[in-house]
Amino acid sequence: MSLSDAQVLEAVSSLIDDNTGKPFVAAKAVKNIKISDAELSLDVVLAYPANSQHESVRQRFEAALAPLAEQRKLSVRVGSLITSHSAQRGVPLLSGVKNVIAVASGKGGVGKSTTAANLALALSAEGARVGILDADIYGPSQPLMMGLQGQRPETPDGKSLKPLESHGVQTMSIGYLVDADQAMVWRGPMVSQALQQLLNDTRWDNLDYLVIDMPPGTGDIQLTLSQKVPVTGAVIVTTPQDIALLDARKGVTMFQKVGIPILGMVENMAIHICSNCGHAEHIFGEGGAARMAADFGVEVLGSLPLDMGIRLAADSGTPTVAADPDGQVADLYKAIARKVAVKVGEKAQDFSGKFPKIVIQNN
Repeated sequence: MSLSDAQVLEAVSSLIDDNTGKPFVAAKAVKNIKISDAELSLDVVLAYPANSQHESVRQRFEAALAPLAEQRKLSVRVGSLITSHSAQRGVPLLSGVKNVIAVASGKGGVGKSTTAANLALALSAEGARVGILDADIYGPSQPLMMGLQGQRPETPDGKSLKPLESHGVQTMSIGYLVDADQAMVWRGPMVSQALQQLLNDTRWDNLDYLVIDMPPGTGDIQLTLSQKVPVTGAVIVTTPQDIALLDARKGVTMFQKVGIPILGMVENMAIHICSNCGHAEHIFGEGGAARMAADFGVEVLGSLPLDMGIRLAADSGTPTVAADPDGQVADLYKAIARKVAVKVGEKAQDFSGKFPKIVIQNN
């Protein structure tokens, strides 16, 4: 029986990508169809990292194609291709970075830095090349969380810095450059300049995603980020508590005013389960993030429990996704990471890096 590409596409046209809710064929994820008397092969190329999903996707395609293949050897390869996506107009891409994701909150104490670290690790676990920048100049916490406290980055040329690597993630923080007990008594312009230097003078090595752990509030750092850094989108972290949601709302409106899209919200400390009796209790309230998300037309990407293990893992320098990669909480972080990556993947691509440079010469 002779086969055509159209028949192959028709056979898999009903397969839906669970992460996007769209058919693989409609998303142009099915590529490189090859048909011979001996073999039928194709590639499924996702626009987001999803190593944990590749096997299930392959099995679904093979099941759909098996009746069509007959005596042919069936080969389905599943992978990811992550590209640069558009950011604010007029802001050039960072060297060595395809996409920038800001993780922010309106106030401190909601677990933003822990969420940022685990989000970076989850994206890495799903197959992406990831970095994390600690943008909290006054209170850097990523050196401790990533197990790199006390270490110093190398400077090959006296001008740029090589990021320190931990758990497969490239990291940079002002905390690597000053003593842990040293207070940064700096005014806003100095803080903004320090952030730009950390971003632009770090030799990021071919990152698919750079996660920026933002300081709380809506001040100089946030304004610098919106004007100087090509942010693909922002993730807002909050707790269900009304006072946290009040400040989170300010964070959302700030990003909207400066033209940075909100990728979604993460509700942290949503529920506490007693380690002794198993009783579940909504200590900080219930449903607040969902109500706020509905008001702003954004999605709740996931809810995380108030769990002692998350805190202990972060304090020990091995966040949950690295400490217990197959655990239930790590699965929650990975699900959030896939949703974030899907949101990024759905944005318009940025081709500015591929345009030729025009040079005018006087001959």
